[in-house]
Formats: sequence, structure tokens, C-alpha cells
Amino acid sequence: MTRGKQKIEAQRKNAEKNQKSKGSQLEARAVALKVTCPICKVQLANQNQLGDHYGSKHPKEKPPSNSE
Repeated sequence: MTRGKQKIEAQRKNAEKNQKSKGSQLEARAVALKVTCPICKVQLANQNQLGDHYGSKHPKEKPPSNSE
């Protein structure tokens, strides 16, 4: 076990280490998801995922053009 100054230093380092992770995962997710499916309102990261989404979830529909 540590005593005195070592204990205080270890507690300070652990507090700094645990404090670095600020922000939530929901905020990061909102920034990353930029494309939305107009039919079911699912948010996707890019146009390629939107094309795959249309192929699996909306096979009878055509995916929107890349300009949207």
C-alpha cells in the first residue's frame, strides 16, 4: 500500500485520467450521422449506407440521388 505523498499523487493522477472523457456518445453520434432516410427517418453516416439500407429495407423503392 502507498502512504502519504504517493497516495495523494496516485489519487490525483486517477482523477485526471477519469476526467478526460468529456462529452456524451449521443453528441458524437449526432455529429457522425449526416444522411437520413426520407421514408423511415433512420440516420445513416453516408450515401453508401443509404444505398444498402434501401436495398434491404425498401427493396421496391429507388434510393435518392447523391445530391440530397
